[in-house]
Amino acid sequence: MKKIGIIGVGKYLPEKVLTNADLEKMVDTSDEWITTRTGIKERRLAAKNEAASDLALAACRQALADAKLKPEEVELIIVATVTPDMQFPSTACLVQSGLGAKNAVCFDISAACAGFIYALTTAQQFLACGTYKNVLVAGVEVLSSVTDWQDRNTCVLFGDGAGAAVLSEVESGGILSTYLGSNGDMTELLNVPAGGSRLPATKETIEKRLHYVKMRGNELFKIAVKSMADAALIAVERAGLKCKDIDLVIPHQANIRIILAVAKKLGFVEDSIYLNIARYGNMSSASSAIALCDAVREGRVKKGDTILLDAFGAGLVWGACVIQW
Repeated sequence: MKKIGIIGVGKYLPEKVLTNADLEKMVDTSDEWITTRTGIKERRLAAKNEAASDLALAACRQALADAKLKPEEVELIIVATVTPDMQFPSTACLVQSGLGAKNAVCFDISAACAGFIYALTTAQQFLACGTYKNVLVAGVEVLSSVTDWQDRNTCVLFGDGAGAAVLSEVESGGILSTYLGSNGDMTELLNVPAGGSRLPATKETIEKRLHYVKMRGNELFKIAVKSMADAALIAVERAGLKCKDIDLVIPHQANIRIILAVAKKLGFVEDSIYLNIARYGNMSSASSAIALCDAVREGRVKKGDTILLDAFGAGLVWGACVIQW
């Protein structure tokens, strides 16, 4: 098998910042309550004229520049998102048009918070078997569009943003292993009930606020911790490594209590965990992509380092990926 690695990263975050103090004026909550339970201090919100493809396009341009590639050299574009511009065409096709990546095949992946890891794994397969040479992957969300700003339990969690990575064949290292998992028996724990073919938009679905995220957080907590810990262990073992060999863990930035519980379960010290949840909140498919970009730019990831991506989300889905940088 060819060695496949990430040769460029990029990100985009909207300008508007929504702080916990702002939320105190909107719903019955407090900065202390949000911080202690989630670790979030602020999050970004897309402007009214910004859709998922706009955010993804900006992140993808950065990633291509970092990889020193031209848009026409990209042969496949995969966009992970649960908040696409529209039901069809795919957000990836809209990104292709914006980039001028005329030679790229395009499609979206819907795997919620694990979307970026699902997309990386998919890209690796196409590259390893020689179907394509350069793949552009993006994780993007405009979760503010499906957030119920009257629900204090969920509106404090989510933010908007986009991250991107370019994958290609590398001489050494690269993606050492991946692991993906799903459990469709628990779809009711985290979803947006209306807006699809089962519950198309009607006056009733709008009045019942069924087009917004519904989450049973208490039930998800233990499942998330176990699933992320199990996924990490399997991915590390598949890479022929042990947890002590991992230089940096980049978890999905959903909730600080989940992240620290997973770290404790696996024996990772807090210094080896990358966190940006305080600045951005939970951005679903975009979280891992942006955290990876931030970690690289901040010098937390250096050449030769072994990193672990780990995520869990609606589906239920989860996944982990071990990469030697």
